[in-house]
Amino acid sequence: MTADSVVPRDTVLVDALEPTDAPDADAALASAVALDSERAVDAVATLLRGKRAAVLTGAGLSTDSGIPDYRGEGAPKRTPMTFQTFVADERSRKRYWAGSHLGWSVFRRAEPNLGHRSLVQLESAGAIAGVITQNVDGLHTRAGSRHVVELHGSLDRVICLDCGQAFGRDSIAARLEADNPVLRDSDSIRIAPDGDADVGNIDDFVVPACTVCGGMLKPRVVFFGELVPTETFLEASALIQAADALIVAGSSLAVNSGIRLVEQARRRKLPIIVINRGATKGDGRALHKLEAGTSETLAALADRLLG
Repeated sequence: MTADSVVPRDTVLVDALEPTDAPDADAALASAVALDSERAVDAVATLLRGKRAAVLTGAGLSTDSGIPDYRGEGAPKRTPMTFQTFVADERSRKRYWAGSHLGWSVFRRAEPNLGHRSLVQLESAGAIAGVITQNVDGLHTRAGSRHVVELHGSLDRVICLDCGQAFGRDSIAARLEADNPVLRDSDSIRIAPDGDADVGNIDDFVVPACTVCGGMLKPRVVFFGELVPTETFLEASALIQAADALIVAGSSLAVNSGIRLVEQARRRKLPIIVINRGATKGDGRALHKLEAGTSETLAALADRLLG
C-alpha cells in the first residue's frame, strides 16, 4: 500500500464493506454501517459547534438534482473542452455551443436538493460563513444561499472574448434556437457537469457572435486550461481566512483551484472535513473523511447543529 492509498484514521467507510448472501448478515451489516455514519456525523457536529465553517462544494452535491458527476462511480469517460481548443478550432466551438445550450436547458430545469437547502439553513443560523462552489449550475443561489463564490463561473452568463461585453444567457439562448432549430429537440442527450453534452451533426450549426463588436462569445465558465479569475480566487481565499473550519462536500479536489484552498486551510490549521463518495486529493489533509452521500450527510449535520 502506498502513502497515497492509506485511509485516514477518522475515515468512515460507509460503502466499503463487501456484501454477503446471508439476509441476517446483510441486515446486521447495514445496521453497523448506519451506526458508523451516525457516529461520524455526531463527531463532526461536536467539532463544528460554536464555529463558522467555509464550505467548498463540487459536482457530487448536484447529482441529487439530476446533474451527473464527472468522476463519480459509473461516470462515462469524456474529454472536456479546453480553452485553447475552444478558441482555436471552429468545429470544436460549434460542438461546444450546441452541447452547452442543451446542457444549460437541463440545468435550468434542475432544482436545488436537500444538500443545497441544508447549507442555506446553516448559513442563516450563522454556522457557515459562505459557500465556495466548483459547480456552474447556479443551484446554491437558487436555493437561497447569500454568500456564494462561483469558483468556475456560471452558465447563466456569457462574455465576449474580444470586447469584454457580458450578456445574460437567456438572450443568447433565444438566438441559438432561432438560428439552430435542431436545438429544440433535446431528447436522449447526455449532459455533463459543465453543461456540455453529446450532440450529433453540427456542420451547419450557427455560433452566436457578440452583438456589440462581432467577436467570439464564450459562456462565463472556467474551461480546462483556463485560470480562475484572480478576483474570484481572492474572494474564495478570503472566505477561508474568515472561517474556523472547512467542509469539502462532493468534490474529488482533482483540479488545482480546489486543492489550493484546502491547502490554505491546512496551513491555517483549520479542521478539514471531507464528505464524498470515493477518494479525494484532500483525504490526507482531512481530520474527518465521511465516505457517504453528500446531500443526506449535510442534512444530518444541519439537524445536529440546529436541532
